[in-house]
Amino acid sequence: MRRRWRPASRSTEALSGRPGPPSLARRSPDASAGGTTAVLGRADPAVQPGRAAPWYPDRVPWLGLVACAYALLQLLLVVPRLSGALGWDESVYVSQVDPRNPAAWFSAPRSRGTSFLVAPVIFATPSVLALRIALALGAAAALYGAFRVWRHLVGPAATALGALLFAGLWTTQLYGPQAMPNMGVALASVAAVGWFLRLPGHPRAGWWLAGSLTVVTLLRIHDAAWLGLPLLLTAAVVRARRRALPYLLGGLAAGAVPWAVEAYARWGSIRERLRVSSATEGGMGLHLNVGNAWRALDGPMLCRPCTGEPYPPVGVSLWWLCLPVLAAVAAALALRDRRQVTGGDLTRAEVTLLPLACAAAMAVPYVLLIGYAAPRFLLPTYALAALPVAALAVRAVHRYGRPAAAVVLLLVVAQLASQAAQTDRLTPVTAAVDQRYRAAADGLRALGLSPPCLVTGDRALPVAYDAGCASAQIGGNNTSVTRAELLRMIPRQPTAVLTAGGRRPPSYARDWTPYPLPHSGGLTAWRPPAG
Repeated sequence: MRRRWRPASRSTEALSGRPGPPSLARRSPDASAGGTTAVLGRADPAVQPGRAAPWYPDRVPWLGLVACAYALLQLLLVVPRLSGALGWDESVYVSQVDPRNPAAWFSAPRSRGTSFLVAPVIFATPSVLALRIALALGAAAALYGAFRVWRHLVGPAATALGALLFAGLWTTQLYGPQAMPNMGVALASVAAVGWFLRLPGHPRAGWWLAGSLTVVTLLRIHDAAWLGLPLLLTAAVVRARRRALPYLLGGLAAGAVPWAVEAYARWGSIRERLRVSSATEGGMGLHLNVGNAWRALDGPMLCRPCTGEPYPPVGVSLWWLCLPVLAAVAAALALRDRRQVTGGDLTRAEVTLLPLACAAAMAVPYVLLIGYAAPRFLLPTYALAALPVAALAVRAVHRYGRPAAAVVLLLVVAQLASQAAQTDRLTPVTAAVDQRYRAAADGLRALGLSPPCLVTGDRALPVAYDAGCASAQIGGNNTSVTRAELLRMIPRQPTAVLTAGGRRPPSYARDWTPYPLPHSGGLTAWRPPAG
């Protein structure tokens, strides 16, 4: 009597990893058109995204090598150039925990997680270089840890390739050693979605899921809300995922506590903080911002406004334009092919569609709800989409063999080379902007401005932090005091008003003396007359 072929996932051999007897070899009904056979009790190699082909050196720790290469690239190309000064947003986050300098104005949209993250280093030393090195090494370790979660879901090959694709982006390399929230949000989101999928089979997956969501919420509560939306919907609709609900809600709530407490302490309510946050962002509402996101793909670091900014060259933006297409192909194949994947009873659709849904959800506020763009805003989307795209590439290699491997290798090398060139070009641009803030602060010190002191006007926040002064603004996105409050503060401490581009100072400083600040990008400091 002829034996029937049985699915691999139900066999003892599939659970133990040991092959069945040679006599049980049969052609699988799911085998590819190329004639791939399946051994009874083992899944078809052509459809396992993480299973290496025989010629593939699967014993090499590829993910660890990717993380080490990422750390080395940051330490060689980025850290030395950015070791002289902090950027604008970095100054705001770092100043909150710096015991040596006054804290800059912390606007409503921000969250405190980045300040918590850098606090140990800032307490120990004021060195920007030490902070950069610590953040670079931390980013590499987080890259390894976040993508390592997916090894049991998509296999080692797709995991390492996904990490490589994400780590190879110039934005990932440039922002890894910076005190900014977006890299942390991206990697914690990758870990959170992975632990969500592993929850049924891993005894501590729920706690890791809650911890990852707490990190995302601490870093950027708005991003956490968009990440949590597809996860909560999945947990509510799919009965097998309902065990995740308490961990999801607990992680989001734990991370939101500091933000909520601050909302009541400074703005009176959560609703008022959200209103002020929307106003600071320029009014949250329907904005078709895809064009601005495209324009900012190769800089500027903040495209606000983006009017007049050219689109990047096709060679630079081709990967970005192809990413939605590749994601759609991966989703379509996952829906068509519901066979089980390596590492459990999850279908290919589950491990493909959920990260893509989370990636799309986290892109919504930046492409549909605000009117400006920055390259770092979409880092979480890139990180989550990298895994399904990598799994798609690995599947093609398994199905079509060495020719597909050669094509994938060529495309990956071209992408990495292009992104490395972008890193080499844009890192000095970022460093030059940061150095202008430091040069302006040096110019103020040369004028005799020393703590305690006050700086207001154009670029006051980063310049004041570098000079060791407090900052105050009476207009713009960082309005912190009223005009009357500022006028009461000026007589109490040495003050400088900064203007850019040859503009005149405010009316209360029209009789003050102007002092051009060398190497500051055209800043002028206005000091009141003696006495």
